[in-house]
Amino acid sequence: MFRPLAVLSAVAVLAALWLGPLLTTDADSFTAHMIAHMGVVAIAAPLLAAGIAGTRFDPLNGHRFAPLAIIASLAELVVVWAWHAPALRALARSSTLATAIEQASFLVVGLILWLSCLGHDGQDRRNAAGVLGLLMTSIHMTLLGVLLALTPRPLYGTAPVTCLGYTLSAGTDQQLGGILMLLIGAAVYLAGGLVLAARLLRGPDSAPHRLQRG
Repeated sequence: MFRPLAVLSAVAVLAALWLGPLLTTDADSFTAHMIAHMGVVAIAAPLLAAGIAGTRFDPLNGHRFAPLAIIASLAELVVVWAWHAPALRALARSSTLATAIEQASFLVVGLILWLSCLGHDGQDRRNAAGVLGLLMTSIHMTLLGVLLALTPRPLYGTAPVTCLGYTLSAGTDQQLGGILMLLIGAAVYLAGGLVLAARLLRGPDSAPHRLQRG
């Protein structure tokens, strides 16, 4: 069943993230970047997936390839880690086109992962793959967040930056960005994996709100 409220909420989140100061006036701030990144993959993508999963708008509707969630998790790992390499981070900061490609890639891999997990049709293997895919994503988000928060020197420049009206040193800015990845990204994917695991343990017949095809 199509859920317009979830889709509209996702669009509103994306508009606030992409049209607000995070990627414009605060573009030099890694913390601002991480707020936008986590908002896309951990808030907007699951909302959009929840709104269209199992409907005619779902590009994965009806697929029977159980390991897709695991492949999607690996794809997200590659995309996320690549865009946080210092060279690509610098490119995204200096180019509007690169920023657009970066944010679009975050949304695409995040949406595919969430759709491959939420759009289940009662197959135990597919549900189990969804659990593993979300938990794998939580793990690599945790590792990257810890790396960014604990690295003793700034990776993305040394000049102070401004984020939402606050001036931050380069080191503090990077540490806050890493902490945000831990608090939001890793936690959301872990919670999603645990919810899917509970649904798998209950079995398909006991799920109170099974997704219906639209």
